[in-house]
Amino acid sequence: MLLHEVGAAVSVLLGFAPPVAFSAAGSSKLNEVLIPNPFDRPLAVFMLEVSGVDDPVVVDPKNDLFRNALKSSVDLGSSKADIQLPDEEEVSVISLDEPLEDYTEENISDFASWLGGSYVTDATKTLHGVLTIPLANGDNVNLHMSKKVHREFALKLFALSQNIRKAMKIHEDLSETLQRPAEFLMASFDGIKALQEQDDTDGFDKQGMRLLLATVSKIFDSLQTAYEGQIVGVVVFNGVPQSEAKTLMNVMFTSRSSPRWLAETKSSHNTTTLAAQMLVRRTLAWVTGIVLLTATLLGVYFLLNMPLTRDTLLYSNVKLD
Repeated sequence: MLLHEVGAAVSVLLGFAPPVAFSAAGSSKLNEVLIPNPFDRPLAVFMLEVSGVDDPVVVDPKNDLFRNALKSSVDLGSSKADIQLPDEEEVSVISLDEPLEDYTEENISDFASWLGGSYVTDATKTLHGVLTIPLANGDNVNLHMSKKVHREFALKLFALSQNIRKAMKIHEDLSETLQRPAEFLMASFDGIKALQEQDDTDGFDKQGMRLLLATVSKIFDSLQTAYEGQIVGVVVFNGVPQSEAKTLMNVMFTSRSSPRWLAETKSSHNTTTLAAQMLVRRTLAWVTGIVLLTATLLGVYFLLNMPLTRDTLLYSNVKLD
């Protein structure tokens, strides 16, 4: 698949039509990955871009995240792809890239418990403990918060989980509205690339990748519960460094045409054209008003001066002396 076809698939999953210029070949690819029923759409998509990883299946092929997932190679190309959406009233776009403002050891301990792990504090210095997370294969990942690389990686995972919780609260509020909009959750993660750039990691980047996949799997399970199964996850792995690629997808809002009979084009919004339009409208209004007034006066005149004879239909049943 091409990257813009992924963007079109996201638009369709949210309940909107793909771009008008979408090719027939791209439409056939969408038919292969999407349910043909246009009325069966989840209207919610969680999209995560992970930089620094080409093929995560090689690292952890038995991860639950890939068990029931549709996997496809994507040609990223050299430019971003647009996800075309209607106005903001019909879709709620929630960014999950907000940085972590403040945290405590209790927050880290709660995060560890959420992943089934534990956090051991350091008695000599706060926020320098050891975060231990078990993996599905039986191994444990130990993140030493005293090390800068481990701390940055752990805090990025923690920030992602915190932003997901905020998004689920927003979903609860939107669910109570009469017209619930579609929801698009966008996130990016570059912590793996930071691990790969360190020389003293000793293969810790693979352990970090397994921990990331376990966290994403846990996040998606939470979203499935909150959305009652009506959400689709799209994870794009990009081996290009984040500093070069940044985000791959760009959200673009497109305004729909107005359903008025006399639609105005945006290209005609200049001073001369507006003045001509106002002149034509005022002239048409005055002419219409004069014609209606003249017709009304003539009708009243002829009604008042109508002869009262026996042949008049209005007084046909009136007997005059």
